[in-house]
Amino acid sequence: MTQVYALTRRLAAASLAALTLAATLPAAAQEQSDAEAKVDAAAPQTKGELKLAKLLKGRVAGTPVACINTFAREPIRTISGAAYVYGSGETIYVQRTRDPQRIDDNDTLITNRFSATQLCRLDQTTTIDRFSRIFTGAVFFEDFVPYTRVKADASDEG
Repeated sequence: MTQVYALTRRLAAASLAALTLAATLPAAAQEQSDAEAKVDAAAPQTKGELKLAKLLKGRVAGTPVACINTFAREPIRTISGAAYVYGSGETIYVQRTRDPQRIDDNDTLITNRFSATQLCRLDQTTTIDRFSRIFTGAVFFEDFVPYTRVKADASDEG
């Protein structure tokens, strides 16, 4: 009977320790996430991010959309480590993907579309090496963010 009592006490102590640990994990994870965010904010931008920022200069972001209309004459530009960009002229669409640091301009984007005239976030997309044609990964699109040129107002020029 004493062994049962000792075993019960050990199980109760272990359960209490597990509950205490489980209660402190979310706070520790939040502190780690806050620290990572501060490090990311202070980190220098990559070449790809700088190139994308230059491309988006003078444009304002619009409401993200799940699908964009595509035309054969408009290729998708790849900006390594940053995004895929579609379109030209007044509005361009930026696709950052779920893992933008894996975007490589040496890869070719292969898309199995659900629609012939639209590119959507749920389309099955993979990449292959441009030269060897070997599979290099899967791409998971997020919503496409439209960026439109800002037109200068006549009242601002005064």
